[in-house]
Amino acid sequence: MPEPVSEPGEKIERGTWLALIAMALGVFVIANDFTALSVAIPNIEQDLGTSLTSAQWVINGYALVFGVLIVPGGRLADLYGRKRMFMIGATIFAVFSLASGLMPTVELLIAARALMGVGGALMWPAILGMTYGLLPEDKAGLAGGLILGVAGLGNAVGPLLGGVLTDEFSWRWVFFINLPVTAFAMIVTQLKVTETRAEAAEHRIDYRGIAVLSLGLVALLVALDEGPDIGFATAEILILFAVAAVALVSFVFVERGRGSAALVPSDVLRNPVFAAACAAVLLMSAIFFSALLYLPQFFEKVLGFSALGAGEGLLPMMGVFAVTSFVAGALYNRLGARIVVASGAITLALGMFVLSFLDADSSYESLVPGLVILGIGVGLFYSSITTVGVTALDPSRSSLAGGIIYMCQIAGGAVGLGLNTAIVASQDTLSEGISVAFRVDAFLAVIGFLVVLRFVHGASESTPVPLTASHRHRHRANA
Repeated sequence: MPEPVSEPGEKIERGTWLALIAMALGVFVIANDFTALSVAIPNIEQDLGTSLTSAQWVINGYALVFGVLIVPGGRLADLYGRKRMFMIGATIFAVFSLASGLMPTVELLIAARALMGVGGALMWPAILGMTYGLLPEDKAGLAGGLILGVAGLGNAVGPLLGGVLTDEFSWRWVFFINLPVTAFAMIVTQLKVTETRAEAAEHRIDYRGIAVLSLGLVALLVALDEGPDIGFATAEILILFAVAAVALVSFVFVERGRGSAALVPSDVLRNPVFAAACAAVLLMSAIFFSALLYLPQFFEKVLGFSALGAGEGLLPMMGVFAVTSFVAGALYNRLGARIVVASGAITLALGMFVLSFLDADSSYESLVPGLVILGIGVGLFYSSITTVGVTALDPSRSSLAGGIIYMCQIAGGAVGLGLNTAIVASQDTLSEGISVAFRVDAFLAVIGFLVVLRFVHGASESTPVPLTASHRHRHRANA
């Protein structure tokens, strides 16, 4: 059995709380950078003399690199130390945040943003592993609630913070603001989190696995991103899908021959609870990403909101998401995985179904109940499913598990957006297309709910397959 960090019911020390604040700040800057620039794109276009298509890659490039490297980032954190990978990733993130704010051309800005994605991909799984390691095992649910709650807060605040900085100063300050926050998180982590390392024999990097997985994910995500613009039936997109399929299937065979040095070791692949958690995240993520894309479009194109107003329009969903994520941690510890995760899944389906009744005559006020229900579902589901997935594996796999789950969220969202875009494009009006797409998403959520029920049924009785004692490592706070 994995060795406990502390006795059940042990109080969290002051030093641990300070370390958790540092983890929260790290998550906040990463999540904030996904959404803060959305309202600054017109200013970037004007200042750098570029087109919307090029400027959009300032956001897409960051997300693409982050999504592709999140799993290798998790594996590196588990092998070489989560604190070390966090410090390296945070340094890269901060340096290229500064560089992004200084870049004179859109091409250089996109390159700097991609390198920020490298830093974020190293930081995120390391933060997740350190957070679960900092807390006693009987408070594991709080770790998922903290990370996803702060992520939701960062996503919600992003458009507002980006709008204020852009209007009052310049879009460049969206990047500059990362520097003091990241520096504080690094200082506290250095002082309050101790490092543990795996045996030297394990310090082998699966370069072949990283290359094959990266190729497959890049091809898939680019195809899904470009497909709506140039057509999914075009030769370029079909080739990208074929490359993605071959690479991702090949990845499974490559990993079988790598043993303990595999990017995704066999004990991870064979764990049924973890596999089911990933499948549920894949299905559910289509809902969240679809809401984030199409609700602002409805607000702007049908209701006549400004860009900043559209960001504010999402606050009932994103704010409730953040608050519910924090509450979900305590509920998880009190009620267990079955009730909390299943409740989140079915609430997601209900929220999307309620929103699917929107039409061209809908007012914003009529959408608020659906937004709130959806926010509750997102908050309950993602924080709890992350905890179930991470704790299904040995503690030495925490960062890798968190990276894989987040990759499934990005991949599921990308596939869902591709499906929803095709549905919206096939309808006569935007409101009609969004309505149909949201009903399809609600149906997918019901399927995800059934998957959740099956895997949650044994979650409380299953335990991680223990590794050797040398494989186990957790981070502790220096009291």
